[in-house]
Amino acid sequence: MEHITLLLAIVVVTALVFDFTNGFHDTANAMATTISTGALKPKTAVAMSAVLNLVGAFLSVEVAKTISSGLVNEEGISPEVIFAALVGAILWNLLTWLVGLPSSSSHALMGGLVGATIASVGLSGVNGGVVVTKVLIPAVAAPLVAGLAAMLATRLTYKAGANIDEKTGRKGYRAGQIASAGLVSLAHGTNDAQKTMGIITLALVAGGILAPGSNPPLWVIVSAGLAIALGTYLGGWRIIRTMGKGLTDLQPQQGFAAQTSAATVILASSNLGFSLSTTHSCSGAVMGAGLGRKGGVVRWSTATRMFVAWGLTLPAAGLVAAGSELVTRQGDWGVAAVVVFLIASCAAIWFISRRQVVDHTNVNDVDTATADGDSEPAGVVTTAIAAVTPPPAGTVAMTAGDLTADLQATIPATAPETSPAAAAAPAPAATV
Repeated sequence: MEHITLLLAIVVVTALVFDFTNGFHDTANAMATTISTGALKPKTAVAMSAVLNLVGAFLSVEVAKTISSGLVNEEGISPEVIFAALVGAILWNLLTWLVGLPSSSSHALMGGLVGATIASVGLSGVNGGVVVTKVLIPAVAAPLVAGLAAMLATRLTYKAGANIDEKTGRKGYRAGQIASAGLVSLAHGTNDAQKTMGIITLALVAGGILAPGSNPPLWVIVSAGLAIALGTYLGGWRIIRTMGKGLTDLQPQQGFAAQTSAATVILASSNLGFSLSTTHSCSGAVMGAGLGRKGGVVRWSTATRMFVAWGLTLPAAGLVAAGSELVTRQGDWGVAAVVVFLIASCAAIWFISRRQVVDHTNVNDVDTATADGDSEPAGVVTTAIAAVTPPPAGTVAMTAGDLTADLQATIPATAPETSPAAAAAPAPAATV
């Protein structure tokens, strides 16, 4: 019993560490567009998001139930399995944060849990129907639904504000963007904070502390909410830069449409108990908003790297978790070895990140080449959209003027245009 108590304590602490990484990894979901458009200052934005994440953690436990009693069979699941699952999820979160890719913390956790469970008890320990209906289908549907909704909302927003003064419209949409960003943060708390609640509850059931099917205790809800809020406040600036500036260039109207669409999808899924990825929803909404503005484009090379990370999340976290489970089952020394491995890996990733620091002071800085699309191929969709989009008013005239100036600069002003015959004729005699 003493061994179980110590192991449970390790699992709970590790789960809260994962919750912390989830917070700074997913801050971009709520605040990337708000920061990139200048609607809020970076530190103000993450502080607001942290508070609302904490509030959202208390609003529902439906997603926590999906994690704790739906994804895997509680019988036969030991605390070692849950610990191994958390190791896989944490390492994937940190690796994707290091390279600035907005991958899903939720899928990292679920992939780790499935991988560790299969390594421990086999495929029979996983509820395949729940994985398909409440994980895989939402993973595909969420970005598509949020993207389409954001694209339509962006077009309606621009159409509705066509006759409004530009300065007044920007001010109004920035205020709306702040409100919608708060809604996304609240929605994130109702969905992602509960995943850690669910995993801790599952560990307590596995350790014999709680009965199967129990709701998360109050102390679990409070600790998970505080951990994700603290992580959110620290800000995942690398991912905020990618989502705010790397995928597309957003105007306040687009930011408002993207965040409103994403919040609607997340809140609806939380109510249904779907453990969808808030990252998928928000990223899809950002891309949809980028395509919804006339002349707007999406940097598909960045989006492609993001899609690849999405596809690798479940298997990568699962493989690391499975390997960790094989080591932890060896006993105390196995658990200790995995703890040392986790701490060393986290420290190494952090030291590597210090080579190029991204924080609130430079989160909106983007290389000119990247912003103009010169450092990476634009892609077929972007090229097609740019080809059929008329240039802004005055661009043609300015281009022609620049061309004329360039031609005049290359032709000496004192050299009149002459034909070859005229050039060969003798010059007229000078007269006094």
